[in-house]
Amino acid sequence: ITSIMNRVRNLKNKYRNEENITDEFNYTKISADTTDNSGTVNQIMMTTNNPEDWLCFLLKLEKKGVPQMDVSLLNRLIGRYSQAVAALPAEKYSQDESYARILVRFAELKALQDPEEARDQFHLARLNCKKFAFVHVAFAQFELSQENEKKCKQILQKAVECSAVPQELLETALQNLHLKKMQLLSDEEK
Repeated sequence: ITSIMNRVRNLKNKYRNEENITDEFNYTKISADTTDNSGTVNQIMMTTNNPEDWLCFLLKLEKKGVPQMDVSLLNRLIGRYSQAVAALPAEKYSQDESYARILVRFAELKALQDPEEARDQFHLARLNCKKFAFVHVAFAQFELSQENEKKCKQILQKAVECSAVPQELLETALQNLHLKKMQLLSDEEK
């Protein structure tokens, strides 16, 4: 547990430092970019600053294209998700489903750029929002996509042990893993 907590602290410090540098770099870019939605972000941060508003904003932003095909959109999304994660304290929102969805989606987007950073983000999501089965399934799916079936199975089994809900989601994912399916959950099951 101490090792995990130290790693989480290191990750938080890393992202704080990167954000300060990135914010300075992006400030000029944001000023010239009218598609950045900085007004919306500022409004969310200064008024409600809750996971539901952030998630709604981020999902609307994602509808503007396909991040897997558009590097510019992917970078913008990662920047905005990073901003949301930094603005929402885990201590306050760890039991909030929208917050958990933000953490998971951020990790999924990071996986398109850097699998190691994505793995760290999935660890962070699982550590902060362990009661949600979809957090564990998303991490397990990531490990499966990295051809690490053993780790995938461990993640799902630990999720069952910690009583993540809904339990049926975990059972379905484990069953699909056992059947050697590459997708732990179909679109309908998600």
